[in-house]
Amino acid sequence: MKAPARVLVAGEIAPHDIVADRDLLVEDQQATRARREQAGMLQPAVFELSTEPLLHLRERVHEVFQSLNNAEIGDLEPLRLALSDQLGTDISMRTLTVWSSESFQSYVTTNVLPWTEARLSDGVSSDMRILLQFKGGILVRDLTTGTETLRTNLHAIPDIRTVTSELTQTLKNDGQLQLATRRAILSLIEPLLVPTLTLNREATAARSAEVTDAIEPVLYRLQRGEVIVRQGERVGREQQLKIQSLYSVRSKRLHSLTVVGTAVSAAILAFGLFFAPSGRPGRPLQRKDLLFISLLLLGFALAAKGLNQLAPGITDGIATERLAYCFPVAGAAGLSALIFSARRYCVTGLLLAFFCTVLLQGGLPLFLFFFVGAMLNTWLVTRAQTRQDVVWSFFPLLGGLLVCGLASALLEGLRGTPLVHTLLLVGANAMISMLLLFALSPFLEMAFRYTTRFRLMELMSLEQPLLQDLMVTVPGTYHHSLIVANMVEAGAKNIGANSLLCKVAALYHDIGKLSKPEYFIENQFGSRNKHDKLAPSMSALIITSHVKKGVELAEKHRLGQEIVDILRQHHGTRVIRYFFQKAVDLGEKPREEDYSYPGPRPQSREAAIVMLADAVEASSRTLVDPTPARIKGHIDTIVKGIFAEGQLDESELTFKDLHKLSQSFHRILTGIFHQRIEYPDANKDKKPRNEQNDKAPAVQEQPSQSDSAETASVQTTELSRQTGGKNGNGKGNATISGQPRTEGKTDSGNPAPDTEVDNDVESAAAGSENALPAATARRGERDGTA
Repeated sequence: MKAPARVLVAGEIAPHDIVADRDLLVEDQQATRARREQAGMLQPAVFELSTEPLLHLRERVHEVFQSLNNAEIGDLEPLRLALSDQLGTDISMRTLTVWSSESFQSYVTTNVLPWTEARLSDGVSSDMRILLQFKGGILVRDLTTGTETLRTNLHAIPDIRTVTSELTQTLKNDGQLQLATRRAILSLIEPLLVPTLTLNREATAARSAEVTDAIEPVLYRLQRGEVIVRQGERVGREQQLKIQSLYSVRSKRLHSLTVVGTAVSAAILAFGLFFAPSGRPGRPLQRKDLLFISLLLLGFALAAKGLNQLAPGITDGIATERLAYCFPVAGAAGLSALIFSARRYCVTGLLLAFFCTVLLQGGLPLFLFFFVGAMLNTWLVTRAQTRQDVVWSFFPLLGGLLVCGLASALLEGLRGTPLVHTLLLVGANAMISMLLLFALSPFLEMAFRYTTRFRLMELMSLEQPLLQDLMVTVPGTYHHSLIVANMVEAGAKNIGANSLLCKVAALYHDIGKLSKPEYFIENQFGSRNKHDKLAPSMSALIITSHVKKGVELAEKHRLGQEIVDILRQHHGTRVIRYFFQKAVDLGEKPREEDYSYPGPRPQSREAAIVMLADAVEASSRTLVDPTPARIKGHIDTIVKGIFAEGQLDESELTFKDLHKLSQSFHRILTGIFHQRIEYPDANKDKKPRNEQNDKAPAVQEQPSQSDSAETASVQTTELSRQTGGKNGNGKGNATISGQPRTEGKTDSGNPAPDTEVDNDVESAAAGSENALPAATARRGERDGTA
């Protein structure tokens, strides 16, 4: 993956010569904008000259004189108040008397009004400061004649204050006027002065737009082979503009070979979604899985392309390839880790890193940053047990991304300010990734009905209604589920499966027993076994129905499709051998499919782990003296029996996985069946421990002990028939009818290798049902496959 030429910003030192690879015209938008703004400022503003204020002035003065001449002596005071209100100034009675004189009115009409009208007709503004802001002058448009006059000497255009001052000075120069008369003239004329020049903003804006549009843009011409900046020189603003233009044009070009190469590479990487590391096909992806992965890749690909296109226009001083370090690929990979197993979220993170690097036109350092950051976030997410753990994982995520970002930046040769900018963007990446994880995870649960890690952690709470019902209604089943949950969690962690999904599925795997709890031995508490009065076919029907009931309850409480699948598959298609053999002994001709679980067989490693742990834990209760060696032999027997039946054929478990699972189960069960020191009883005569053990019964007496003995007899007889009457060490298997089976073991004390226990029959019958595998004869054929 080759990195493109890096965009240099003003102030940086060029690490190498940068040469134009094509002819190009580069527009300096900043210089063009400055030139147009300057032209707009020099454009004269349009002011309109109107004669209406002159006519208004003469009319108002004549109205005042006429009202004074027609007023009676008693009406002067009300008239004074009315004129004061109209003119906006206080008029004294003395001033009113002056206005009433004939000489005053004649002087104003013949001298003052003509002078004022002449002054206003040339143009008067309201304030001089409004005119001075237009440095290019103003364009006076006469509304009467329609002519336009450019006036550049703005200081020569008076405003209202200037006209008032000039009128005052003119009156002073007339020596015949007394002070009271001058003041009376000013008090009459000044309130009636109105500017004759008004700004036409719309016309001014239209003229400015015409002028600015006519300004040609500032262009730099680049020729192919021209050296933009040489190695060791400091990049200037103009050089930065040329480099960015070349980079932008290059990024917009879509090469067909690049598209084909990207598609082929992505297809090769995507094979990891469908195949296991062994090369065999993995668990099939559902439609919603493909839809989610497709939307995730498409959304981030479009976002990366958008960032690559928009970044040059929205960033100031930050190159596009550095801005890519804030793109939250780690957050998207974290979303996939909430849903998929390790293999699939790793492949999804790899595809995200690949697509985003290509579309952001990054190099190998950026790809490594994306991929390592994605794997770091998935590692943190998969180890979080609560949402609070995910929040606290922000700090290790931030630290890890900073280290990866620093390494990638140093690989790109960044130093100084660009390096600091990159690290700040990496910090923003960690924050955006965390926010993205929390914002979209509820959407995934609702829209796609995924059981995310957050949902699984909520289902583990003992406040869940189903777990409450298990604890209260079927405590024996609940205790069994707890032990199975511990076993599958340890086993799944040991082989790299989804331990959280396994643990939650194990807690709920027997919820179907809530419908008929009294038909399972762990919930009978010493009462009579209800199966004693039932036909074998009815007993088998009741036993198998707990799977169907469990699936219905799981769907009703919306536990998630993954858990529903495990509940449906955790017994596979195994035959309930105890009741099948009982029907044979009664003279019936039963069909195996009538005494088998509906299945299907486990389709995933997680379902297979739950099946194995469920069978091992339930059958381990029948062990007479559960020493570590016997527990190990018992586990091997159960695992080999289930394997020989072909129940694991459609899962992804390997022989290595089975060995690791056996070790994990052995460690858990050994801890459960650990031995304690027997304290002496001072009130009784003690016998040697070995003597007591020899005289102790093989199993604790239970209400259904005869059924257990009968089961042992039938199984041992069948074992002798299939293996020629020999056990694993070449010794004959002894059958003791009516007594708990203590023979049929190897020299080490382990159960015979060809015996097998089915957990639900143990629950139904009497606490021990050592059923033989249906495919024992095929075991030799399966030695090479798992």
